[in-house]
Amino acid sequence: MDKLRVVLLFGGRSSEHSISCATAGGVLGAIDRSRFEVIPVGITREGAYILESDEPARFALDPAHLPEVVDNGTRVQWPESTASRELTVTDASGTRSLGEVDVVFPILHGRFGEDGTIQGLLELVGLPYVGNGVLASSLGMDKHFTKTVLEGAGIPVAPWVTVTRAALAADPELWQRRTRSLGLPVFVKPARAGSSVGVTKVNDWAELDAALEVAFAEDGSVLIESGVVGREIECAVLEGRDGAAPRVSVAGEVVVTGREFYDFEAKYLDAPGVELVCPADLGDGELFELQRIARRAFEAIGGQGLARVDVFLTDEGFVVNELNTMPGFTPISMFPTCWLNSGLSYPELITELIEVGFATGPR
Repeated sequence: MDKLRVVLLFGGRSSEHSISCATAGGVLGAIDRSRFEVIPVGITREGAYILESDEPARFALDPAHLPEVVDNGTRVQWPESTASRELTVTDASGTRSLGEVDVVFPILHGRFGEDGTIQGLLELVGLPYVGNGVLASSLGMDKHFTKTVLEGAGIPVAPWVTVTRAALAADPELWQRRTRSLGLPVFVKPARAGSSVGVTKVNDWAELDAALEVAFAEDGSVLIESGVVGREIECAVLEGRDGAAPRVSVAGEVVVTGREFYDFEAKYLDAPGVELVCPADLGDGELFELQRIARRAFEAIGGQGLARVDVFLTDEGFVVNELNTMPGFTPISMFPTCWLNSGLSYPELITELIEVGFATGPR
């Protein structure tokens, strides 16, 4: 059987550039080389597509030196039309072919990658790809519209208001009333960012303006969300094969003991005060209900490929916090950990995602 030729696409223009690189390093180190031929394509922080080296160790997540895609002077060109799947690369010696591509695996987090933009590019040139399509990616990236769609589907979400600088300036008293009606504490989040970048927990209204500035630095639209008291539970979703229902993993739990919340440093830089427990201690009925909600959420946004659904387990039941259409995918991230505890190893998970993306074909 011929190997599938896979473009692993990573880096990008978002504030999650380094996390994308670390994820790519994990995939490069674990992908089944007997089944797949890999073409690593990095996207610099300025948006240039370059031919990267196939060296997993280069992209290790080191808190002292976060990995990144550095411009090496090469330029990768996508096919000119749907008539071809050939990639080319130009460097100091000229232009050469990288061959025909079977499927693209966009390991991209944040804007300009996880938000439907790269998915749209791949659809325009007719290349199959792993993961969610344009609409689901766009919905999943924008927390306001994710919550709007989920709420419309009857899925419980935390109360919130969404603000812009212009709206705040036009009627500050209105926004103060709406915001304070949420009660304390609140979380202030950029609408379109991930990995807890730009997120602040506000315990006193005097802290709100500073928190808004942090969030507005990431996005022009900001959520102010009611703090929910409950256990932080996460589970992973995979698209079903051959029209079957989405598959949902066992649950993992984020146990926060010495921090305000599960922030960027705790997620990726091994900061203390957080423990990840998988499988989470849930009753059979609780796990069944969580998996049902996760499946409904995935279907509500038109999900394909994969997602991670984050919820709070409160005294009243589950409340969906966020839905991530390209979740953290390093070997120790919650998404692969949940599947590992459901019987699917990290290399097997990578194979599953690629094969489903390839089978889907051009969209």
